[in-house]
Amino acid sequence: MFKGSIVAIITPFINGVVDEEKLRELVEFQIANGTDAIVPCGTTGEASAMDFEEHGRVIQIVVEQVNKRVPVIAGTGSNFTHEAIELTAHARKIGADGALLVTPYYNKPSQEGLYRHYKAVAEAVALPQILYNVPARTGVNLLPETVARLAEISNIVAIKEASGSLQQVSEVLALCGDKLDVLSGDDFITFPMMACGAKGVISVVANIMPKEVAALVDAFFAGNWEEARKLHLQLLKISNAMFIESNPVPVKTAVALMGKCSDEVRLPLAPLSMGNKAKLAAIMKEYNLVSMGNFHEAFNSSG
Repeated sequence: MFKGSIVAIITPFINGVVDEEKLRELVEFQIANGTDAIVPCGTTGEASAMDFEEHGRVIQIVVEQVNKRVPVIAGTGSNFTHEAIELTAHARKIGADGALLVTPYYNKPSQEGLYRHYKAVAEAVALPQILYNVPARTGVNLLPETVARLAEISNIVAIKEASGSLQQVSEVLALCGDKLDVLSGDDFITFPMMACGAKGVISVVANIMPKEVAALVDAFFAGNWEEARKLHLQLLKISNAMFIESNPVPVKTAVALMGKCSDEVRLPLAPLSMGNKAKLAAIMKEYNLVSMGNFHEAFNSSG
């Protein structure tokens, strides 16, 4: 149902509030460069640092600006099942095409708890839902056997797999077959995951290089695997650079270096350290992503 190059879009802030104009411009940048779907309010969108009203507003802006040109998959996960149901129901009400639900964090539920959590959300809200497994951030790993149980629920349609383990991805694919699509949650292994059977990527790098990420995915599914492999290797350095500090700090800094929005993040996140900012800028210059004017402006505005 959801496939291709899907961006986990950042949420631009200015002076403590959502920069709605810049968000709309970022949506247009994505669509103009071949992005197949947009995820607002994911990890990269700093959903955990927004209140309920802001969360709904960001989704609404993206839905309005997209205007049915590509699917909008709203991040609606929570570590409180009732809240996840409320967020997902609200996303459906304001026009999202699907929901992305991260595994409950901090609580450290059992596999049975994870199953019951996702089952409850799926039964409560008639919206296509994507599981999101990112154990490095949540402290819990959604195991392949549990994914296979959830794949039997009709509106659980995919999983964003960000465990970093090709073995786990392969086990999910082997157990679920065509009952559930797998999407890469790690830019640096999108190509090998697609070789195993993944249908695309929910990408951080696409915030700054949407055309190239889309080209990689499109080449693979067109059967031009050598071109896809070449693009995968070309993107590897910038993909790794997006995680020199906690996501989304590096990618938001990168978008700012391109002159597309402020690099403002919300506490407890802090701005990218000056040393890492210099490293990121140098890598971006290798990819011709940043002009000298934007480079100097960004560093001067850092104080």
